Formats: sequence, structure tokens, C-alpha cells
Amino acid sequence: MGSPTRIFLLLSLSFCISTRGDEHNHKYNDREEVVLWMNTVGPYHNRQETYAYFSLPFCSGSKSDISHYHETLSEALQGVELEFSGYEMDFKSDVPRTVICMVELSEKNAKAFTYAVKNEYWYQMYIDGLPIWGKVGERDETDGKYYIFTHKKFDIGYNGQQIVDISLTNDVREELKTDAKIKFSYEVNWKPSKVEFKNRFDKYLDPNFFQHRIHWFSIFNSFMMVIFLVGLVSMILMRTLRKDYARYSKDEEVDDMERDLGDEYGWKQVHGDVFRSPPSALIFSALIGAGYQLISVVFCVIMFAIVGELYTERGSLLSTAIFVYAATSPINGYFGGSLYARLGGRMWIRQMLVSAFTVPVAVCGTAFFINFIAIGYHASRAIPFGTMVAVTCICLFVILPLTLVGTVVGRNLDGQPDFPCRVNAVPRPIPEKKWYMEPIIIVLLGGVLPFGSIFIEMYFIFTSFWAYKIYYVYGFMLLVFTILTIVTVCVTIVCTYFLLNAEDYRWQWTSFMAAGSTSIYVYAYSFYYFFFKTKMFGLFQTAFYFGYMALFSGALGIICGTVGYVGTNLFVRKIYSNVKID
Repeated sequence: MGSPTRIFLLLSLSFCISTRGDEHNHKYNDREEVVLWMNTVGPYHNRQETYAYFSLPFCSGSKSDISHYHETLSEALQGVELEFSGYEMDFKSDVPRTVICMVELSEKNAKAFTYAVKNEYWYQMYIDGLPIWGKVGERDETDGKYYIFTHKKFDIGYNGQQIVDISLTNDVREELKTDAKIKFSYEVNWKPSKVEFKNRFDKYLDPNFFQHRIHWFSIFNSFMMVIFLVGLVSMILMRTLRKDYARYSKDEEVDDMERDLGDEYGWKQVHGDVFRSPPSALIFSALIGAGYQLISVVFCVIMFAIVGELYTERGSLLSTAIFVYAATSPINGYFGGSLYARLGGRMWIRQMLVSAFTVPVAVCGTAFFINFIAIGYHASRAIPFGTMVAVTCICLFVILPLTLVGTVVGRNLDGQPDFPCRVNAVPRPIPEKKWYMEPIIIVLLGGVLPFGSIFIEMYFIFTSFWAYKIYYVYGFMLLVFTILTIVTVCVTIVCTYFLLNAEDYRWQWTSFMAAGSTSIYVYAYSFYYFFFKTKMFGLFQTAFYFGYMALFSGALGIICGTVGYVGTNLFVRKIYSNVKID
């Protein structure tokens, strides 16, 4: 089997495994082994700054081997480090209070635990794919001393052969001091439950947060903005264009003197330059191709999340995103390659390479930089070398060939120029205009309304990623994504019409960047969120936050820019195809 096929199948297998769950089919027979996985530990306010559970001097149970274990690519990328706890657990078999081990705290271990308690370290565990969180210790406000929780009490609910509920209680604590002898223990109690398996994840969700009336109000407010903008664009543009068409239709009745005096002005004057190839056409077409691909990925992942409830399985959302991104590479090649051909580009192989690797290089470059910091911190977020190789193979043997196929098909099927107006040999000089009609001003103002339509949703998305909230309202996300698309198209069309009316034909890059400037406001909002809505601290968390927020904002900018350009391109073609050109 060839390398491309092998990598593709491995990615597909990774996706399928993460969707099914790590514990096979989630069904157990009586007294069958149930595995407690220890994952990570880290400061509560720095969710992404995580370390292996046993990086703190905890001790494991006496059991040394297990019968099953799965690991996926997405788990490695997310810093999931599952380690077997060694705890004896069997389905429906209660375990009385059992001592795991006794630890005599050396000065080093005492300081490590004390540091963890001071910084409010929490740990995460998994049983049958269900996450469990526990606090390492606490500081007693009365005596100012630091204590560690030494006993874990698991209350596990079952329905038939399936685990449907898990609760953890820490009710025993010991003072942290050098040479103290601490007993770590656990117990397990099994209880029948009426919770259905399909609803077992509901306890982790927060309907009061995500379905708050503020959320509903923001959706309604954005919807009203869409109605207003669509009506405004229709009224202003249709009335204005109707007058323009009426004036231009009288060309035959206008004598040469009136024409020389400038009766014709505005957007018709640049008909010979409006379809001129924009500067840096290779980069422009590559960004448009990447934008089409990202739009496809966002839409598909949202639909899969709505239908399949991907948030219930560890790593399944990221696995789905990687799989869909690789599978939609032909879309990138088709639209980017066909556009480049229509613009008269000749270096199509270089364009294909730029189009295929623009997003992967940005993501991998940012992750590579942050990985150095993670390695310095010995954090679990440090990406293993093998995972880097796997991602590189996906880019070289899956994404690149599929993009090449899409490029070849696009150039052959849709690569012929079909502009409604011929392009003049010599560019027309761009006249001076008011300062607020300059492209840079239009670009900066173009992203205000699109950002206004999504900034409330940004708060919920940020909170789900940077705090302990699980985002599950993907129906809201789909609606907001639709609203963002409509608002972006309307705003960009208005901006482009004003630009063309000022006899400035540089509309391609202007329309892309005016819509893409939404990302500037999103990234600026991320600064506000970091300093006023979180308690994050430290170099690692700060670099991780602003690095990946830059990627998020950049991807959103490419998506909005592509939507803006595509909508504007249809508008420009429509108005120039309906005008009589001398």
C-alpha cells in the first residue's frame, strides 16, 4: 500500500476510533475491568498549561497492566497524556476504602505539592470517556497552612451494562510539611441510575450559561441587523443603479459636447480596468482557494457536531476537523487554481503550492514556536516528534496531491476568462478623492458591522475554549455563521460600490481585506478578554493564548475575505454585464 493511502487510512481510523470512544463500545459485563485514566494536572486559571498527572509526586495503584488502550492523533495534539492509575476497578463491584500507598514527603516533594496548592492546581481523570476533575489541595484560611486531599471517593452510576454517571468526592486532607507520612487511598461505590446513556454528558453542560437570554437577544439583534442591511443595500443600490442605468441608456441622445463635459462619471468610467488582474494575483488566488476550503471545513464540522454531538467524545472534534480539512483539499485547488488561470497567471504550480500550504504552514509554524516554550515548561502540550511527522505526512501525501487534482480540474473546467468587459491595455489613472474613500479607510471600516454581528458569540466561544465550559450549542453557531456571511456580503458590496463610484478600480484586494478586517477586531477583542475576563498568567499560557488567537483570527479573516470577494465579484459582474459599453 502506498504512503498516501496509508496515511489517509490512518487518519480515517483515528477519526473513527475517537468517534467510537476509547473504551470500545462502552458496554461492560459484571466484574469486567473498568480503567481509571490519569490525564493531566495544572493551574485552574491556565487551562492550557497542563502537566502529566504523575509529574507531581502522586503514587499509582498496585495493578500494572491493562487490557485495552487507544490513542488518537487529536489527543496527542491536544496534550492528552493518559496514564494508567493502577487502581483496581471492576464493573458493579464496590471497593471499600483502600490504601494505595504511603508517601513520606521529602523537602522536594513537599515543596512541589505546596506550589501546586498555592497555584490552585486541578487534575483531570477519565473513566469510560467521562471526564472527572479534582482539586489537588487547599489553603486553610484559619491557620494559613496548606493541605492536600488524599482520598478519592468515586460514586459511579450505571444503567444496564453502561456507565452513565461519575462523581468524585475529596473528603480527607493532610497537612503538607516535610517528613509527613501521607496515606493515599480510594473507594468505589456503584449505584443504579435512570440516566440514559445518550444523556450521560448532559451534567457537564451549562444551559444556564449558553442559553441565557443575553445569548438569545444577541442572535435576535444580529438577525435584525441582517434585515436592515439587506433592505438598505437593496434600497440604496437599486435606486442608485436604476438612475445610473437610466442615464447611461441615453448615451445615444447625448451629443459629444455633453459627453466631453463629463456627463458620464462614476463606476462606468472604469469599465476598461475593473477586471484587470490585481497585484500579487498568485497570493490573492491562493487566499481565495484557502478561504473556500476553510468555509467548507467550518460548515461540515458544525453539521457533524450538530448531528453527532462530537463534544461527548474526547478529541473527536479535532479529529473531524483534520479529516475534513484533508478531504476538502480539492476545493482549495479548484477555486484557487481556476481563479488564478482566469487572472492570467502562468506559474500555476507555485500557486498550487502556496494555496495548499498557506494554512498548514501558519498553523504548524505557530505550534512549533509554542512547542519550544511547552518543552521548556515540561508541559503535556509539547507535541511529540512522532505526531509532528504524522502531521507532515498528512500535508505531503494527502493535502498536496488532492490540491493538485483540484487545481488541474479547476484550470481545465473553469480557467478561461469570461469577463463582461474587455480590459484596456493601459491602466487608467486613478483620480484624487475624499480621504474617507481611500481603500485603507474602507478596509478598516468594512469589518465593523460583521464583527458587531458576532462579538457576543465570540464571548461564548472564547469561554468554552479558555475556561471550563463545553460548547454544545452548534445550532447557534450555524445561525451566527450564516448571519456573518450575509452581513459581510452586504457591507462589502456597499464598500465596493463607493470605491468604483470614486473611479477606483482596485476592488479585488479592497473587497477581500474590507471583509477580512473583521479579524482585526476579533483579535483586538481577544486582548480585552484576556485582561478583563480571565486570570491567566505566565509566559506559556500567554504565548499559547495570543498565538492561537492569532491563528483563529487569521482563519476567520480569510473566511470573511473570501465571502466578501465572492459576493462582490457577482455584484460587479452583474452591473457591468447590464451596462452598454461603448
